[in-house]
Amino acid sequence: MPDPYKTAIDPRRITLLSGCPEKAGTVVYWMSRDQRVQSNWALLFARHKAAMLKQPLVVVFTLSPSFLGASPAHYRFMLKGLQETETGLVKRNIPFFLLFGDPAEVLPGFLGEMNAGVMVTDYSPMKISRQWKAGVSQRISIPLYEVDAHNIVPCRTASQKQEYAARTFRPKITALLGEFLKPFPEPSAMPSATPCMPANWPRAFDTAKTGSACIPPGWPEPGEKAAGACLASFLSKRLRIYGEKRNDPNADAISHLSPYLHFGHISAQECALRALEADAPDISKKAFFEELVIRRELSDNYCQYNEQYDSFDGIPAWAKESLEKHARDPREHLYGEETFAEARTHDRLWNAAQRELLETGKIHGYMRMYWAKKILEWSASPEKAFDTAVALNDRYALDGRDPNGYTGVAWSIGGVHDRPWFERPVFGKIRYMNAAGCARKFDAESYIRRYGS
Repeated sequence: MPDPYKTAIDPRRITLLSGCPEKAGTVVYWMSRDQRVQSNWALLFARHKAAMLKQPLVVVFTLSPSFLGASPAHYRFMLKGLQETETGLVKRNIPFFLLFGDPAEVLPGFLGEMNAGVMVTDYSPMKISRQWKAGVSQRISIPLYEVDAHNIVPCRTASQKQEYAARTFRPKITALLGEFLKPFPEPSAMPSATPCMPANWPRAFDTAKTGSACIPPGWPEPGEKAAGACLASFLSKRLRIYGEKRNDPNADAISHLSPYLHFGHISAQECALRALEADAPDISKKAFFEELVIRRELSDNYCQYNEQYDSFDGIPAWAKESLEKHARDPREHLYGEETFAEARTHDRLWNAAQRELLETGKIHGYMRMYWAKKILEWSASPEKAFDTAVALNDRYALDGRDPNGYTGVAWSIGGVHDRPWFERPVFGKIRYMNAAGCARKFDAESYIRRYGS
C-alpha cells in the first residue's frame, strides 16, 4: 500500500539532529511546540516513518517543572489542551505518554522502554528547546529528526541569516509560498493500538502547581477545537474589517489566535489556507497574511539567528548606541517591575493595557507596542526596560515565552526590524509613541473604561 505522506512532506522541513542509523523499533514523536493532532507536519512525518518501517508509533510530551517564567495558569492552559490532544491521538490508535522532568534526563530511558528505533520532534528556535535537543542527542543512539511544523516556509529554508527587516524578508517568503502553502493530508489511524496507560493528569496539574484545571475568567478556552472555533469566527465575522480596524482595540477586529498559535493548538498554515478561501476584502487578507506569515515567521528568523534575542545585547548597533547615548537623560517618571505589573503608573491608558494583560492573558497588538515603549520611557535604563518588558510578557501573556514576544519587545525598545527615527530624549532614535497618538487612532477613553481599575 503506498504511503500517503511520503510526497506530501517537503524534505526541506526536516533536519537530522542526530545522525545515528535507524533501527527496527517504535517510532517516537517527541511533541513540544506543536501540540495538536491535525495539520501537524511533525506528526505526519512520524506517521510516515512508522508506515515505512512497519513499526508502532507513540507520542510523548515532557513536562518541565519550570519554563521561562510561565505561571501555573499558563501550565493549566497547556495541560488542558494536551488532554484533548491525547484523546485525538488515542482515537487514531496512537498512544500518548506524559513524562515529568528535564527531557535529557527522562527521554533516553523512555526510548529504551519503548525499544525505539527513530525519534521525531518539532522545530523551535528557542534557546531552551535547542538545549534540550542537544542534551537528548548526546544521550541516544538512534536518529533524531526535527520537523518544522510551525512555519509555513521552514525557517532555515526561508533564510540562512538574520534578516534586517520585513522588507528584506518578505520577498524570500513570497517566492516560496507557492511551494509550501499546500493542504495537509489527514493523519490516519495506526493499524492497531499499542497498549498504554492514560497519562497521569492529576500529577501533571499538581506538578505545575495549578491548583485546579479551571481556566481563569476572561481567558480563551484551550485546545484544538477551541482554536478551530476561534479561526472560524474570525474568518466569518472579523476578517472583513481587519484591514481597516485592526489597530483599534475597541473594534474587535483581530483574530485572537496568538495563544493558540503559541501553544501549537492550530497551524498557521491551516489558518492561511482557510483565509484564502474566506469572503473578505483583499486589503484585509493582505494585512492578515502580513501578520500571520511575514511578521510571525520573521520572529522565528530573529530568534534562530540571534542568540541574544531575549536581551538588550541582541539589538542593532545603531539602536544600542543611540539608547546608551540617552541612558542618563532625565525621566519624568520612574517605575520598577512590580509597579508596572500592578498597573500603578500615572498613565491611565498604559494601566488599561496592563490590566487587559492581567485579565485576558493578552494585549491588543497596537497597545502592546505602546505598552513596551512606555516601559522604556519610565525605566532607569534601556537595559532595565528591556528586561522588565520581557519578564512581564513572559509572566502574564498567554503567548509569552515565544519568538513573537521577544521580537516584539526588541522592535519596540531596541529598533529591531525598524529604522532610525528623529532623535529625542530617552528614546534616542527609537520610534516614539504617545497617548495623544493613540487617541487620534481610536477612542482611548472607551478602552480605558473597558479595563478600568
